[in-house]
Amino acid sequence: MAFHNLSDFVELLKQRNELVEITQAVSPRLEITEITDRVSKAGGPALLFTHPAGYDIPVLINAYGSERRMALALGVEHVDEIAERIRSLIQLKPPKSFREKLAMLFQLKEMAGYAPKRVGDGRCKEVIYAEDASLEMLPILTCWPMDGGPFITLPQVYTRDPATGVRNVGLYRMQVFDRQTTGMHWQIHKVGAAHCREYRKENRRMEVAVALGGDPAILYAASAPLPPNIDELLFCGFLRQAPVELVRCETVDVEVPADAEIVIEGYIDPSEERMEGPFGDHTGYYSLAEPYPVFHITGMTMAKEPIYPTTIVGIPPMEDAFLGKATERIFLPLIQMTFPEIVDLNLPVEGGFHSLALVSIKKSYPGHAYKVAHAIWGTGLLSLTKNIIVVDAHVNVQDPAEVLWRVANNVAPQRDVQFVKGPVDALDNSSEYPRFGSKMVIDATRKMAEEGFTREWPPDIRMTQDVKEKVDHIWEELGLPISLEESKRRIFRITPE
Repeated sequence: MAFHNLSDFVELLKQRNELVEITQAVSPRLEITEITDRVSKAGGPALLFTHPAGYDIPVLINAYGSERRMALALGVEHVDEIAERIRSLIQLKPPKSFREKLAMLFQLKEMAGYAPKRVGDGRCKEVIYAEDASLEMLPILTCWPMDGGPFITLPQVYTRDPATGVRNVGLYRMQVFDRQTTGMHWQIHKVGAAHCREYRKENRRMEVAVALGGDPAILYAASAPLPPNIDELLFCGFLRQAPVELVRCETVDVEVPADAEIVIEGYIDPSEERMEGPFGDHTGYYSLAEPYPVFHITGMTMAKEPIYPTTIVGIPPMEDAFLGKATERIFLPLIQMTFPEIVDLNLPVEGGFHSLALVSIKKSYPGHAYKVAHAIWGTGLLSLTKNIIVVDAHVNVQDPAEVLWRVANNVAPQRDVQFVKGPVDALDNSSEYPRFGSKMVIDATRKMAEEGFTREWPPDIRMTQDVKEKVDHIWEELGLPISLEESKRRIFRITPE
């Protein structure tokens, strides 16, 4: 299912009782954050603030803040449906690398119909501002008390490689400095930052456009960890099973989704930087002020009655958790094609998706856990993972309690813990140096004799199947409370086998 625009998605959320409208005048400075944080932590609905204090544009937040809404945003009943579509398209012969796997996927003839297409006009151009463009028109949130200022938190940032012309769509926060300039927080590992470095070498301006809204699948595609040679809008077309329609901006030679709510046009001088931050980040800590490029606004266009989409991040769990979990599920089949021994992967929300990975494997030989860990450290943005715990195939990594049980009982620290050094997330506040530090893998699998285990490994405690089935009937007849297994499924959102 493809949405024509963000308003269509809002209407669907209303129909599914997934959205609450707040008509009181609530300030974009801290107050919307406090309300949203309480709702998000309670697993509550999307929120539409129809009258943010001092502004005429409604604010939509927490729109992706549940498994259900994340699936609706991608036009499916469950995100795993997309993973299965990817699985069905993958050829049986595994490619040599993760990147080759993605390249093969997008070379299929089926993808041709999903390529973005240029149109003459769209919703995003119903109102056009040039010299009078100002960020002061938008209800941009100041999220947390120590933030450096208001931040645009759900921007689709459109850039092009100066050599190849290949488009990139990234999700980079933007601190508002004044009415016509912002920061552009693309971290060193991001494609936007790579484009900026190339423009710096050529000593020329970099044209940039920022789109807000449109089909929510576009925002998800902007957040996805695609390789630099894969067009996010082609991937979005695959997700929504319809091409994204694009229009050319008014003041820069950049194409943006025709049905975006708001488009901010401008440029970056790669030689210019300004201190950006602090910012209350998804780690639950403030990321401190650092120099980042400055985005200068040359124009702005928008719908006649736009909606301003935004989010907040902070101490997890919050809305961004469900964007990250969607990526975990959608990209798992691609990871498994390169590393078929991987059974499942869990990037816990509490770890901010880069601090901790729980991995189950079909262990075949001594040291297999270390092989998988080092493979993960060599794969795309998974290379930034700080801690990896590896367990056996039968362990449910979606149940952190079971993983902790295995770690506590299967691990001899001196034997089963390995430390390495490598790149880490730019937001990691514990690393020895910025973007570089120590990492750890814990091998919590059953140990083999070749790994130094000289005793017999004890079996797990398990009831016999015939007794379990008999008691299931007794349990139902007595009307007893739900089983432990069902409790875990509800708490950890585990899908029964």
